[in-house]
Amino acid sequence: MFKRKIYDRLVEWKNESQGKTALMIEGARRIGKSTVAEEFAKNEYDSYILIDFSLAPQTVRDLFDDLTDLNFFFLQLQLLYRVDLVERKSLIIFDEVQFFPRARQAIKHLVKDRRYDYLETGSLISIRKNVKDILIPSEEQRISMYPMDYEEFLWAVGDSTTVPLVRQCFEAGKPVGEQLNRRLMRDFRLYMLVGGMPQAVSEYLETNNFRKVDMVKRNILSLYEDDFRKFDPTGRASALFDAIPSQLAKNASGYKTRSVLKNSSSKLPQIIAELENSKTVLISYHADDPNVGLSANENLSVFRMFICDTGLFVTLMFKDRDFTENVIYEKLLNDKLSANLGYLYENAVAQTLAANGNKLFYYTFLNESSRHNYEIDFLLTRQNKICPLEVKSSGYKAHTSVDRFFEKYSSRILRKYLIYTKDLAKDADTLCLPVYMTQFL
Repeated sequence: MFKRKIYDRLVEWKNESQGKTALMIEGARRIGKSTVAEEFAKNEYDSYILIDFSLAPQTVRDLFDDLTDLNFFFLQLQLLYRVDLVERKSLIIFDEVQFFPRARQAIKHLVKDRRYDYLETGSLISIRKNVKDILIPSEEQRISMYPMDYEEFLWAVGDSTTVPLVRQCFEAGKPVGEQLNRRLMRDFRLYMLVGGMPQAVSEYLETNNFRKVDMVKRNILSLYEDDFRKFDPTGRASALFDAIPSQLAKNASGYKTRSVLKNSSSKLPQIIAELENSKTVLISYHADDPNVGLSANENLSVFRMFICDTGLFVTLMFKDRDFTENVIYEKLLNDKLSANLGYLYENAVAQTLAANGNKLFYYTFLNESSRHNYEIDFLLTRQNKICPLEVKSSGYKAHTSVDRFFEKYSSRILRKYLIYTKDLAKDADTLCLPVYMTQFL
């Protein structure tokens, strides 16, 4: 069991809720939802029952047909799972609840009873067929879980000191030093290559073999493709997903769906919405008016799409090969690959920002005098102002886009950032941050 930050949020929910609400952990498949739920149950309760609805027998499912007699319901559960439930000291986990939406609907009655706590896990839980004909309980709190972030990855490899020390440098506005920055950037590239899917991290720790890690990630990508076919048998969702790396490489202004799907469809917005609901992708919407309240100015038809895990992104980049050769991984790890990989770093920044609770926005604009198009890769709202981020894959210090953006919207801006690969530095009024410091913004 890898240490995960979401565990503390589960403890917080338990202490604050005191059985008044159930908690739903939602996120993409294979990110560790079930594992952290069971670890929480083992450590924080006297006993627990885990019902995995991807495997649950019909006898268990039939119990949800009639909840008028909860004494009988709980008696049957205890008999079937051979677990003694203790009032206010036991947890019941509805794992993979998307496979049995009726159990999710039952939460209203179970929470009202207040005997036990209830934790749900699910992926694709918002897909229409998974919520059809059921009443979503108001007693259900929902939190999102993401793949392991950089700090969680470092914990997995036995490093619990780096991030707190780097945070001190960030808060003091001091560089970490050229030699240490090189090492930290190599560590961060390793994280980008392996990614934050627990299976991939486990394979890396056990084998130190990038080829085997890559095969784990390919299996996860295949699982996602299977999931896409459940809500889109036409294959359009899969095509849109597969094209994410090439779209980011070619189209700074946004995802060009027509270049991927020659014959567009009225169902395209629905497919994109369900891709986003699957949590396998992160969508950054164009903010037509970059101001506080970015959500009020988002353009739902103009967007960029990222993958929830940068390790999966790397594997998808080379999907046309049987496996991503170790030589490619080694070159990426040592920053020797010749291709411009700015979009790979953009995906890492998108993943970091989303995991820290930020909704993703970007902005493009035309400079009227030069007739040049500029792109702000990400926009953050802080203290009733906005903060533009420009991402570079190298140590190049130019930040023309944020400079032109500042000229245009100076009264709206709190701070402007360049995210790059060199050490922390201040260039006039632009703060240049190594990509591994993005987590502190």
